[in-house]
Amino acid sequence: MTCQVFVGEDISSNYQKYRFRAPDEKAKPHVLAVDLGCGTGQTTRLLAPHFQEVVGIDVSETQLEQARAVLSCPNITYRKGTAEDLPFPDGSVDLITASSAAHYFDKSKFMAEANRVLKPGGCIALIDFPLQKMRLHYQDCGERLTDILQEMLEVLMVDTSIPVVKSENMLEDFFSAISFPDKQRAEGILEKSTSSVRKVLGAVKTSSMFQIYKGKDAQRAEELFLDTQKRGRGGVDLQQLALQADAPVGNFHQATYLRRESLPTSV
Repeated sequence: MTCQVFVGEDISSNYQKYRFRAPDEKAKPHVLAVDLGCGTGQTTRLLAPHFQEVVGIDVSETQLEQARAVLSCPNITYRKGTAEDLPFPDGSVDLITASSAAHYFDKSKFMAEANRVLKPGGCIALIDFPLQKMRLHYQDCGERLTDILQEMLEVLMVDTSIPVVKSENMLEDFFSAISFPDKQRAEGILEKSTSSVRKVLGAVKTSSMFQIYKGKDAQRAEELFLDTQKRGRGGVDLQQLALQADAPVGNFHQATYLRRESLPTSV
């Protein structure tokens, strides 16, 4: 997790505003959860009610600054670090999560660390949401809006990197490489939410593929964004745009759950 795409106050601020969040599911409380590649803390904060302690880890200090700036539960802390070198004792962690981050990990080093720090019965949950599976719905123009979005993503993918391609492939290679005897892959769980075109495009703008594209040619990236925004407005009021994502968790399109065995039922 040494690839630093989300560095800088602007991208971290927009990341906090626009990135999609997983839903707040109820679960029994446990001791320690670790959220890797936590970004600005969207997933980290969802874990807080269910664990005595939650630690968010990211390589970007600006992302962590945004996370710390959000008022949240006192049992959350944020640390700068990587997925391949976890600052926890052997057998101390109940849950490791990574939301839209695992494609940047060194698989073998990460799994060695996960095996070291997880308790017997501990769990890994890897979550991702390929933007290319997103579907937009608004009156009779949802298909047109979806096509416009997908055309933008196709341009971005041409100049993107291998880690992002892995993400868009729904972490299939990562799942195959996992040696845990008890693992489960969940796909295609439908989740709907309501948003605006500004937020949808804002989410795309915070994606790693857009940041990589921007790093190569900032002016071209801004022109692509503005052109897509203009095409998307097309004479209709999009402020009540309904965004439907074919997703397993929140607005996620694919989730991979890996666990040694079931978590204990009590702390």
